[in-house]
Amino acid sequence: MTNEMNTFEKHESEIRAYCRAVPTVFKSSSNAVMIDENNKEFIDFFAGAGVLNFGHNNPKMKEAVIDFIQRDGVVHSLDMFTDVKRDFINTFVKNVLEPRGWADRKVQFTGPTGTNAVEAALKLARKVTGRTEIVAFNRGFHGMTLGALACTANNAFRSSSGVPLNNVIRDTFNDMEALENLRQKMFDLGSGMLPPAGFIVEPVQAEGGVRVATKEWLQGVQKLAKDTGALFILDSIQCGVGRCGSYFSFDDLDVDPDIIILAKGLGGFGTPIGMLVNKAEIDKAWNPGQHTGTFRGQGISFVAGKVGLDYFKDDEFNKQTKRKGNIIRETIDALNSKYDAVKGIRQKGMMLAIDFESAAMTKEITTKCFENGLIIGACSTGEIIKFIPPLTIEEDTLKEGLNRFVKSVEAILG
Repeated sequence: MTNEMNTFEKHESEIRAYCRAVPTVFKSSSNAVMIDENNKEFIDFFAGAGVLNFGHNNPKMKEAVIDFIQRDGVVHSLDMFTDVKRDFINTFVKNVLEPRGWADRKVQFTGPTGTNAVEAALKLARKVTGRTEIVAFNRGFHGMTLGALACTANNAFRSSSGVPLNNVIRDTFNDMEALENLRQKMFDLGSGMLPPAGFIVEPVQAEGGVRVATKEWLQGVQKLAKDTGALFILDSIQCGVGRCGSYFSFDDLDVDPDIIILAKGLGGFGTPIGMLVNKAEIDKAWNPGQHTGTFRGQGISFVAGKVGLDYFKDDEFNKQTKRKGNIIRETIDALNSKYDAVKGIRQKGMMLAIDFESAAMTKEITTKCFENGLIIGACSTGEIIKFIPPLTIEEDTLKEGLNRFVKSVEAILG
């Protein structure tokens, strides 16, 4: 055990996970590069599990945050009004909601994590409908608190809940035949299936392996939700905030969600915001204080998040995201052609997945990536490597990271 690791090994909980795959101590970071205490440079293709869409220490955000701190801005405010909260909301409405014709929708700040935003969405759906059941889908990931965990499919996460994870109807993601079978059960009085409060869907299943919903299927889910009187909830936590080449991951699918769930990249600087975007008539169901959270008023997140929203004043940033995503795709397409051990590739914007034949193989590759100065992670049940570098990554850094990935794959597969 090295001295630099001794503190963590000795005192930090066994629950730690990511650090086991990336066993070094970092001291600085900038955009898509991290530096450890040995001055080794790592290119970051993981980006805080999708938090750092705008890179480490984004200079525009850093300047805004420093100015905010130096003027004694309100860092914590519960849900009281502040100038920076107003600026964030106004910018979100102008750059995101108004162009979609959604300016009448309500933004609800929750606790700062994605899972808390999911809990709020589930609670609101149940309050609006007076029902208990939620339809969720296989391979979906919605969080680790009990309500969100009940909707999460992966048994590796579910296994430590300690209590039954109830009130969820599980169906098959992106399968029209399964969806039609579900419809028949829901309208069959003899099926014993109760009408649900809501359908919760990731338009792109990020942790599930970058599985992309088709327009036909997602519209079918929306129609079934409407026909059953349930709410249509889209979880865009990891796949949103520009990750898929537009602000929302479902912008090209012609759907009209009742609730949109956002977090991760929304705070911009690596600082947290959890937020719902609710149709106004649904939001009216809330009474004041029915879903609270000590850290709803995150001043630094409002400041940095506003800067993040400014990237979406026009479509240029989204175009660059798609272009960089296609650079990654060219590299992994070449690996797919070269190696039988590559079982599939999926992409939407700048979120990509490459499937290998086993989790053991993937672990060898990601370990070799670390040795070669690349941080990249596995997802699903371990057999898939996911590419989610910062959207702001410089092209030469992106290409060098891809070179390191290819070198690592070739070292393992020969």
